[in-house]
Amino acid sequence: MAQSSGSTNQRTETQTTQPSGGSSLTTGSGVVPARPADETSHGKTTIAAAVVQKIAGIAAREISGVHAMGGGVSRAFGAIRERIPGGSGTSSTSGVQVEVGEKQAAIDLDIVVEYGASIVEIARAVRGNVINGVERMTGLEVIEVNIAVNDIHLPSDDDESGDGVSAGASARVE
Repeated sequence: MAQSSGSTNQRTETQTTQPSGGSSLTTGSGVVPARPADETSHGKTTIAAAVVQKIAGIAAREISGVHAMGGGVSRAFGAIRERIPGGSGTSSTSGVQVEVGEKQAAIDLDIVVEYGASIVEIARAVRGNVINGVERMTGLEVIEVNIAVNDIHLPSDDDESGDGVSAGASARVE
């Protein structure tokens, strides 16, 4: 515990073992449960960045209004991966970048939203769902979730024929 001269605020911390076998950190403001990623006397748990990346990607896709993840290039590579026999299909980490420390994580997401949906509301819902999922499953504190909306999906994008010319365009031009 560091003290500075003239300071009247002091913070005390003690490590205690709970009857359930877990430990907690007692501070001047109360008891805070120990994080699963912490090192204990029984061993250390580490969580790979790929695990956090996958959790964040799945949590973002759970929100209604999110059409796809990733920028144009990563979505194009994903479409190619889906067509390769034995390929991994759509990657749950496409459009997700993470930085993971011992106790904290920062997440960047690239998303495509459905036309007509409120981008602000979708971003708020995605951010909350990602923070909740990552913190609940890993015990890491999510310090930020940055969201970049790269595109809007139009319903007419699904109606286009395989040759790249929509039915409406061919009827207009003779």
